[in-house]
Amino acid sequence: MSVITISREFGSDGSYIAEKVAQALGYHYVDKKTMEDVLAQYGFVGFEKEYDEAHGFWARFDARTVEMVKMLNRIIQAVAQHGNVVILGRGSFAILGGYADVLNVRIQAPLPIRRARVMTQQKIAEPEQAEAIIKEADRVRATFIESYYGVQWDVASAFDVVIDTGKVAPDLAVTWLADAARPMQAGTAGEVRTTSALEVDHILASAVSAVLKCQETHQA
Repeated sequence: MSVITISREFGSDGSYIAEKVAQALGYHYVDKKTMEDVLAQYGFVGFEKEYDEAHGFWARFDARTVEMVKMLNRIIQAVAQHGNVVILGRGSFAILGGYADVLNVRIQAPLPIRRARVMTQQKIAEPEQAEAIIKEADRVRATFIESYYGVQWDVASAFDVVIDTGKVAPDLAVTWLADAARPMQAGTAGEVRTTSALEVDHILASAVSAVLKCQETHQA
């Protein structure tokens, strides 16, 4: 089994890479929608709307926000224990750092390249508008990670692999990451910490399996 986490700058094509890596490896692709589906089973029915409120939900430190973050952490751990997953964002690199069977990846690109991509993808005519969207998205992600996990979102030492898609084509990045993950599928030897040792509530594990539509736990 193995787990890949993908942290990305807005406009870096990190979401595309994450999905394509999952397809290449035959892994489950876990994104915000996956989290929403699991959270809905626990009564967090307003998650999607609140999550997208950049100036609201994640900027608060009230009881509901803290409880939501704790639940997200538990879901990420349950997903990781299930195995053979690519997890997009959600602070997963901070939650799963230090596990031998987890490959933590950061996807980034220079601002001008990201600006051009966002203008094309979102059909935005003004570069200033696209740049404002990028900077706000990055700010929200950085604030969330630093506030709740105490680590910097953009420090290379927090990751096993950092790829600049301004220099490395996204499809080549997919190939690199799939190749890097395949040896991990054989398992790890010796006294190392792996996600199989994560303590996960069996009800939550069942909910994750149901959302992933897979009752097999991919343990090494």
